[in-house]
Amino acid sequence: MARKHRLGPAGFAQHVIQRGNNRSICFADESDYIAYAHWLKKFSLQFDVAIHAWVLMTNHVHLLCTPNIDNRGVSAMMQSLGRMYVRYFNHKYNRTGTLWEGRFNSSLVSSEEYLLAVYRYIELNPVRANMVLSPAEYKWSSYRINALGIKSMLCSPHPVYLSLGKTDFRRLKAYRTLFKNDVPQSVIDKIQTSSRKELALGSKKFKHHIEQLTGSTLKNETLGRPASNNRIAKT
Repeated sequence: MARKHRLGPAGFAQHVIQRGNNRSICFADESDYIAYAHWLKKFSLQFDVAIHAWVLMTNHVHLLCTPNIDNRGVSAMMQSLGRMYVRYFNHKYNRTGTLWEGRFNSSLVSSEEYLLAVYRYIELNPVRANMVLSPAEYKWSSYRINALGIKSMLCSPHPVYLSLGKTDFRRLKAYRTLFKNDVPQSVIDKIQTSSRKELALGSKKFKHHIEQLTGSTLKNETLGRPASNNRIAKT
C-alpha cells in the first residue's frame, strides 16, 4: 500500500519528530550534535524552511518549522538531512544500516491556538526527561535563543513569537514568562497524539481551512483549544 501523502502547505508551521531506530542513540558525543545542527541549518536554507524551535535529545529530535515556498520543503529538508547524518554517523562509529525509525513524524500546528505551546513542549523536553532542572541548562535546544537572546543563524522567529513584544527585551521577558507554568498534560497529550498519528493540531475551523487549501480530507481526530490543567509528564 502506498504511503499517505503528507500535508505540508507552505506558510503553515509543522511539528516534526525524528527518532532513532528502536529508540537507539543518535548523538553519542558533542561533535554529533554539532554535525546535525550544521546540516539542519544547511538544508533548511537550501529548501527554504524556517526553523522556529528545536531540541536534539540523545535518541530523537523535535523541530517546529515552516516551509516558506515549497509544500514539500520540510520533507526534502528532512530526507537530505537524514541521509547526510546517517552517512556521517555510520562512518564515524564503523556501523552500517539504518539509524532512524522509518520516516519522520509530523503534524500541522495552528498558529493561533497551539504554536507557543509547541515551542514550550519542544524546549521543555530535557526537563521532562529529568536531564536538567531548567531548559536554560540544556545546550542543544533553541531555548537560549528564544528566551535569552543568544544569536543563532539556525533559528527564525515565527510571527506569533515576534508578537510577544515590540522590543527584544519585552519579547524575551514575555517568552520566559510562558515557562513559569508547565504545559498542561491535556495539551501534551494532544501534541504527542497529533505528531504520532500525523494529525492537524488545532480547531475544527483550522482543520477545515487546511482541507479547503489542500483539497485533501484530514484524518479523523478530536480537535479543540487547549485545556487549562497544570499536570506534566515525561516525554
